[in-house]
Amino acid sequence: MKLLIKNIKTLVQVEDEPKLKVLGDEMKKLNCVQNAWLAIEDDKIVGFGKMDDWEGISDWTNLTIIDASDKIVMPSYCDSHTHIVYAGSRETEFVDRISGLTYEQIFERGGGILNSAKKLQEASEEELIESALKRLNEIMRQGTGAVEIKSGYGLSTEAELKMLRVIKKLKSLTPLTIKATFLGAHAVPTEYKNDKRKYIDLLINEMMPKIAAEKLADYCDVFCEQNYFTKEETVEILTAAKKHGMTPKVHAEQLSNFGGVLAGVEVGAISVDHLEFVGDKEIEALKKSETMPTILPGAAFFLSLPLPPARKMIDAGLPVAVASDYNPGSSPSGNMNFMLSLCCVQYKMTPEEAINAATINSAYAMDLSKTHGSICVGKQANVFITKEIPSYGFIPYSFGSNLVETVILNGKVISGD
Repeated sequence: MKLLIKNIKTLVQVEDEPKLKVLGDEMKKLNCVQNAWLAIEDDKIVGFGKMDDWEGISDWTNLTIIDASDKIVMPSYCDSHTHIVYAGSRETEFVDRISGLTYEQIFERGGGILNSAKKLQEASEEELIESALKRLNEIMRQGTGAVEIKSGYGLSTEAELKMLRVIKKLKSLTPLTIKATFLGAHAVPTEYKNDKRKYIDLLINEMMPKIAAEKLADYCDVFCEQNYFTKEETVEILTAAKKHGMTPKVHAEQLSNFGGVLAGVEVGAISVDHLEFVGDKEIEALKKSETMPTILPGAAFFLSLPLPPARKMIDAGLPVAVASDYNPGSSPSGNMNFMLSLCCVQYKMTPEEAINAATINSAYAMDLSKTHGSICVGKQANVFITKEIPSYGFIPYSFGSNLVETVILNGKVISGD
């Protein structure tokens, strides 16, 4: 299949020489082509340039042409941190927090992650697939083309394997690129409340070998936080995961400064996520690593947490990625357009920095930046076309609006609901 998009007002995030990530001051730069064309063959980008120079592909036949006059074309977002597979919502806890209870207090009385775990253990694979597909279709319509999905609402061998098998099945049911993460160390189940050591042994000695045998997970994540898992436990779990072929990730510094970033750097994590309580020590450690700091604006917004120091990290020369953290308890939205708005309004990131964070840098946090996250010849043809808008800055400016008009994934125009 051949597809030509012509008369593009602005073709955003183009690269002649692909980068794996952009750091510091580089994040302020966003390469664009004005009055552009983009050529796609099968599932790959095969060319782009100014309309004045598009005669080079004029010999194409049997092609589909899309006129994008007054519209923006961007690489699809890469959402590198979600919990999209879950059973049931948690709006009652939302009301509890409005009434004054903290996230930790809700967890202590059996809510939070433990609430979701109970619901998930009772749900069938078919029910989980059906509900997750609705969410995946939703984020796809909002411009996301690649998504990471975590387990972690199982908290037992059977239920964690069920979640990961659901994620594997979803890969064949949607055009989205999906990466899977084992998050058995999301919380300590009630039955192991007084014997966390036994649960860690279960994670390492029973769950991990079964997950590896079925090749169910690309990554392993740990919630390093007070009342969850310590820095030392995080290092132990992730070191074991690496032996089973899973790349480390860490939920780090969300509710306190608790050593998650340092644990992630120590084990060579591909990303450390949340970062509300990151300090100078963590920034210095990240500067000496290849680990991607990832902010999750939806969670900080929804829980009224302090904001991660994104501006400080970028000014220190670090790269920053942004993801949605789509989950039922702390960020019930996967709308990456809204995440861009939060980056600009709350974190004082420029539109260029926010787009870099949501495309090439978030692709890096999923080990996808060689194939996703920018417009580059040879990369996957995952792009979206906006409605008629004046500039790419209009996307974060128009918070709450979905300005995505046409979605193209794997070189195919996605139609229907």
